[in-house]
Amino acid sequence: MKKLAMTAGFALAMGMSAAAMAHPTNSGYVTDSEDTVWRNNFGECWHTGFWSKDDATVEGCDGYVASTTAAPAPAPAPAPAPMPAAMTDKKFAVFFDFDSAVVDSVSDIATYIKGMSSVSSVRMVGNADPIGSSAYNDALSKRRAENVAAALRAQGVSGNVMTVDYLGETAPVAQCSGRGAALIACLRADRRVDVQITGK
Repeated sequence: MKKLAMTAGFALAMGMSAAAMAHPTNSGYVTDSEDTVWRNNFGECWHTGFWSKDDATVEGCDGYVASTTAAPAPAPAPAPAPMPAAMTDKKFAVFFDFDSAVVDSVSDIATYIKGMSSVSSVRMVGNADPIGSSAYNDALSKRRAENVAAALRAQGVSGNVMTVDYLGETAPVAQCSGRGAALIACLRADRRVDVQITGK
């Protein structure tokens, strides 16, 4: 009887000690001053007298295993909005025989224009070499520009975006000397229509 009383007293003392050592972080378990849960020789965690199944939140105690679910991956950053295409300028030159306004071909220019997403303007500027009178060369350069515009319209380019201008012999690019056929051949660069295309 005395032995039973001693055992009960020991158990009561342990329960009180355990209750005194219970820590709010590991509620329901007996811990030391560093909040380490006490374990018996079998590795089992010691409960306080107030332990319940809701206290089974200590990893390795009473079958509890901490969740290993990975944090959700961050949502991908939204793709940057595409920048609007910048307007660009492209220049072509159409050359002519001496004293002629006959257009050979504008197919490369028409192909380029048709490949654009939008066309703001197509400007034709006619030029002439300095052989002949200034008035005659003005008229010739104008006819050349008008004929290039007509050729582009025939290739399917809208006339609404076209403008026609002319400079006569006032914008030479050739540096020539001599006379006769050699001079005429050298001045070919001045017998032209400059085509400037603006768009995307």
